[in-house]
Amino acid sequence: MTVTMKKFRKNLISIVLALTLTCSALLYYIYNKNDFYEDILGLSAFLPFPAEQIEDSVVQPSIGDFTGSRACESCHKDIYDLWKNSTHGNAGGIPNRDIVIGKFDEKPLTFKDAVVIPSITKNDKFIFTVQPEVGNPLVLIVDAVVGGGHIEGGGTQSYFTKFPDGTLRMLPFDFIREENIWFVQLRDSSNWEPINKNISLNDLTHGPPFRILGTNENYSNCQNCHGSQIQVVYKKNEKIYETTFQSLDINCESCHGPGRKHIGIMNSGDLYESEDIGFEALSIQNKDQSLQLCFQCHAIKDEIKKGYLPGANLEHYYSMKMPILGSSPYLVDGRVRAFAYQQNHLYSSCYLNGSMTCVDCHDPHSQNYRDIYGNSLSGKFDNAQCLDCHPSKAASPESHSKHAVDSPGNRCTSCHMPFLQHQVLGSMLRFARSDHTIPIPRPEFDASIGIENACSKCHSDKTVAWLQKKTTEWYGEIKPHHNSIKSLMDAENAFDIRKAASLLLPDSVTHTMTAVTGLLNFIRERLEPDMPEIDPAIIKRLKNLAENNDPDIKAFSLMAIHLSAGNRPDIRKYLSDQIGSLGNSSAAIQSRWSLGVDFMGSVYAARGDYRKAIAAYKKALEVKPSDSITLSNLAAAYMKADELETTIKIYERILEVDPEKHSVYTPLSLAYSTEGNLEKAIEVLERGIKRTPQNVHLLNMLAQLESLEHTVRN
Repeated sequence: MTVTMKKFRKNLISIVLALTLTCSALLYYIYNKNDFYEDILGLSAFLPFPAEQIEDSVVQPSIGDFTGSRACESCHKDIYDLWKNSTHGNAGGIPNRDIVIGKFDEKPLTFKDAVVIPSITKNDKFIFTVQPEVGNPLVLIVDAVVGGGHIEGGGTQSYFTKFPDGTLRMLPFDFIREENIWFVQLRDSSNWEPINKNISLNDLTHGPPFRILGTNENYSNCQNCHGSQIQVVYKKNEKIYETTFQSLDINCESCHGPGRKHIGIMNSGDLYESEDIGFEALSIQNKDQSLQLCFQCHAIKDEIKKGYLPGANLEHYYSMKMPILGSSPYLVDGRVRAFAYQQNHLYSSCYLNGSMTCVDCHDPHSQNYRDIYGNSLSGKFDNAQCLDCHPSKAASPESHSKHAVDSPGNRCTSCHMPFLQHQVLGSMLRFARSDHTIPIPRPEFDASIGIENACSKCHSDKTVAWLQKKTTEWYGEIKPHHNSIKSLMDAENAFDIRKAASLLLPDSVTHTMTAVTGLLNFIRERLEPDMPEIDPAIIKRLKNLAENNDPDIKAFSLMAIHLSAGNRPDIRKYLSDQIGSLGNSSAAIQSRWSLGVDFMGSVYAARGDYRKAIAAYKKALEVKPSDSITLSNLAAAYMKADELETTIKIYERILEVDPEKHSVYTPLSLAYSTEGNLEKAIEVLERGIKRTPQNVHLLNMLAQLESLEHTVRN
């Protein structure tokens, strides 16, 4: 009887929960249902997914909770001094002669169509004077400096100027310390090149400047890594952006979180009555929590929620693995293809089979090097970093390395953490980072994926075949790759979708990064919207992965099912049930899911398949109906498909809901002008300029359209 009652109660709870979720979904649908979503987007055919649930009740940090590093000095003078002299403590700032490493010596930088003169004014202002072949000179004042050229392998410094709209924008002229020269990044190739007469200003990635310091959805941005507690807020009354920050170094609170509560407790005299000290103890974090702390900056990531500040849950604001879907930042074994920084440590055996974190080698305050016991080391190449965990090599390192004791070849890091050039930047200027996958040398394999293998760093006169033969001679058969890496490689030759699924969609996840890579490769290369037939075994594999606790794996698995089979009633119910069971993680999962489908729409659009692009964007809106970025992408796809009426209706809808979406005024004006309605195109720009009077792009576009209108009339 007791068992029966328990079952009854359990079933009753399930029924009530299901009814609650259904009612919530219906209410959400009724609230959002209108002619726009029904008639324009055609999203009324399905019962909508449940709305995102409110996140957990943990109080999120606010900017007023931060005090700056100077508040730490009085109680933690020794640590403060270590930090102040570290690379974090000298990561940037307001320009002065001590911080700036660029040669502002009035020597001209000659381009094909302009001369740029870096100089220092009498009142110590750092400026670039741009003198184009045609037109008036332009003076760009340096208002902020990022970087100090500290990094081994190629350290650089970038410069920002304050625009009339209140944003700080990255200038196209950078300085690299090791080569001691000015350089630029080229738009077409992304390569870095020293400034020369063959390059025009129009060739530059950041010319005219568009990328801002801090994060704001209306602009391309550097996120919040290059400074501390950077905020970019639009002031509606003043009609201008306000960019604020604690500092442009990396301060104490960037890692420890907001300090005001801690300071209050310590100064209150009631320390022993307090439940905590106002800070989380970072020394007791597990390996993933510790890595997440560093991945705030030392990783590539996509924003899924606005307003992140240190101390908040990073994965509620950023997807750490979404970039794999787009830019493919890693090679098949995890080595860096682009700006992946140290996140590829997640591929290393030291992480997968051990507990290694960043602070096992890097002192978090001084940025000097230490062993796993916290003992200081002589430098970044000290073998003691490795020998604490590999004591069998300690007695005679040279017997393992096969190199003389005092040679570079006897350093653990020379073979297992070589500096690798970021491939996307080309090879003219050095920008190399230590390989945090901590691999073993595989000369032939490395060459096959375009990597300069560790042995070639010292033995450039030897062929890859010779190096491979010597490696085998010394160490015998090379240790095989992790099974999941092998599966990724084998999948490149799998032409059958079922075979690809068996290789890319694992039954169990033992290597999170390769599991995500395989899943996203499968989505990008094998799936498309509403496939007429898809093997049930593939859906089963995706459902299995959706049970994983990693938020990216879970979200992308659900996204894959939705993309490929979301028009089926049984799949629809499954997805709704899954959302209903997410609880406090609902927003984090649905944001990743929506962003992933949205990105697939961009993949199809780039291929010129606007039908699939539109279908994908609509699916993203099923998950997050009011997402303005997806709506903008959908409008752009309709415009490419020459459906201008729908394009205009979508853009107008975005501005109706939020007139502060300043990035929408330009494409909406373009849509009207393409339609032939110059009067309306001008009116849209005037609307935008009323919102952002200092928006140079809108002002220039308005001038061009008014000139065109005048020509047409006459």
